[in-house]
Amino acid sequence: MIDLTGRTAVVTGGATLLAHGVVGALADAGASVVVADVDEEGGRAAAEAGGERVSFVRTDVTDDEQVAHLVADTVERHGGLDIVVNLAATYLDEGFASSRADWLTALNVNVVSMVEVVRQAHPHLKRSGHGAVVNFTSISSKVGQTGRWLYPASKAAIAQLTRSMAMDLAPDGIRVNSVSPGWTWSKIMDDLSGGDRAKTDRVAAPFHLTGRVGDGDEVGRVVAFLASDAASVVTGADWAADGGYSAMGPEQNVPAIPKLTE
Repeated sequence: MIDLTGRTAVVTGGATLLAHGVVGALADAGASVVVADVDEEGGRAAAEAGGERVSFVRTDVTDDEQVAHLVADTVERHGGLDIVVNLAATYLDEGFASSRADWLTALNVNVVSMVEVVRQAHPHLKRSGHGAVVNFTSISSKVGQTGRWLYPASKAAIAQLTRSMAMDLAPDGIRVNSVSPGWTWSKIMDDLSGGDRAKTDRVAAPFHLTGRVGDGDEVGRVVAFLASDAASVVTGADWAADGGYSAMGPEQNVPAIPKLTE
């Protein structure tokens, strides 16, 4: 059992479908969770769905004043801050056609904002005695993807940022890790498939050893573990919560050699 009783977590980007699973896993483990998102309607819905331990603070993570308010409000309500989950991201990406402005926006949201959230939270995480940061990167950080430049580059930067954070925050008793999800049931998959989960699993099967997409609560349980004392020896690591996607080479999840005889 993962026990986060008495601890407080902030989850940026907490209004997304994937984040619902993360928020739920933290709350189920006993944590008080503050959902931070620019999407007010979605954020409030996430808080309501999460139960009495979950609240919402509207936050644009690219606005330093709003980030400072998020942290101050969380500490005032809950008496401290123990866990930061940096999940907020933009999928803005036109590949080679992306403008300089698009690059700067993507890096600001996906990378720089993580730093600012942790900077504001730092004194409270240090005081906690159980300080933990979990950054969300992606399988996109490790592979080339046709037509996508901004998102994979920013996610690769987050993997390196996590190692740097872990190095410099270790003396303060703060552990920092990252999670790399594979295909996970999300709003975009729901929309594109017309809500057809079985079809989505079929499409994902060749790329995932589990033969399906993941669920947000599955990823959430990995996050809850990394945020807990059960992971006290773990820092500076990137955890693949990807159904085996990153373990697979270009041959995918099918025997390739027998095809030579077909």
